[in-house]
Amino acid sequence: MPNVRVVNVTKKYGNVYALDNVSLTIHDKEYFSLLGPSGCGKTTLLRLIAGLIEHDSGEIYIGDRRVDQDPPEDREVGFVFQTFALFPHMTAWDNVLYGPKVKNYDSKQSETIGHEVLELVKLSERLDAYPSELSGGMMQRIAVARALAAGGKILLLDEPLGQLDAKVRNEIRYEIRRMAKDLKLTAIHVTHDQAEAMSISDRIAVMKKGKIIQIGTPKELYMHPNSIFVAHFIGESNFLEGYITKIKGKYATVELRQGLTVKALNEREIKQEERVVLAIRPETCEMKIGYITAENALQGKIDKTTFEGTIIRYEIRLENGDRFVINRPSLTEDWVEIGQEVTITYPLDKAHLFPYPENGLTNETSV
Repeated sequence: MPNVRVVNVTKKYGNVYALDNVSLTIHDKEYFSLLGPSGCGKTTLLRLIAGLIEHDSGEIYIGDRRVDQDPPEDREVGFVFQTFALFPHMTAWDNVLYGPKVKNYDSKQSETIGHEVLELVKLSERLDAYPSELSGGMMQRIAVARALAAGGKILLLDEPLGQLDAKVRNEIRYEIRRMAKDLKLTAIHVTHDQAEAMSISDRIAVMKKGKIIQIGTPKELYMHPNSIFVAHFIGESNFLEGYITKIKGKYATVELRQGLTVKALNEREIKQEERVVLAIRPETCEMKIGYITAENALQGKIDKTTFEGTIIRYEIRLENGDRFVINRPSLTEDWVEIGQEVTITYPLDKAHLFPYPENGLTNETSV
């Protein structure tokens, strides 16, 4: 199956840039996700690849062939919509066979394809059912089957799980990935759900306001975010503002509000006296009851506790007034009471130091 290349693509609606000079390469047989908040341009990019809308400038390639001037039917893509978009007056069988019939496949070939894809999505026993007789998960599987039956070499999925409840959504996302991998398809999956993208993607492009902010594997994005926005949007981070007061080797001493000092790895080689933001993941920290004297320690009081099933979420008010969150396993830890004094420590190599954004921390983390 082919790779997909997008080269310097721009799309405007009036004076608003939906895509601003975007370039990326999606590898052959890769399950790739476009992830970002609503309005970031991910669906626009998917529709441009499919040929459903036209770009203002740039180039789009499928394999070695430039396709941005080709009509959708000549691009060999299958498109799965968020709203299922099944024909309500057709059975599951007729919906699946719509593509082969439009392409004038002979009846025997069409039936063979229909049985194969319905078997693949595990709905061969419901081929006579109408969409109104199927659950949301079944309708989405039929929509995927219809896209596969049309013979596309690339599977494009526009928030395909958005209409499903959480339990079904978790099950179907793995099924879609399995089908794409079994058929050796190149798949591009649009979502605003970070957990969905992280669990099924080979690589992810994080987007914001028409631009790609970072591309990487789920682990790379989570462990090594290249910006405050990615650290905020992928998972969760505590953000502490301060200034670098000392640099020793690859580590920097950061003075937070009210004179509180901590250390962090200075990967970006930010200079002394520059304003910075320290990002720390809630699950990387250790928390001990009481105020304990320790190097690189943060002290505060439990302000709020929330039980979230597998974890207990603690919101802590630090001595300098900053808010800090820690997640701890719920099955292996007793609850710490509200008002309890605690000491927080974190590994230096798990904290990320960023230059303070010119537009402010609030604007930088806004979606």
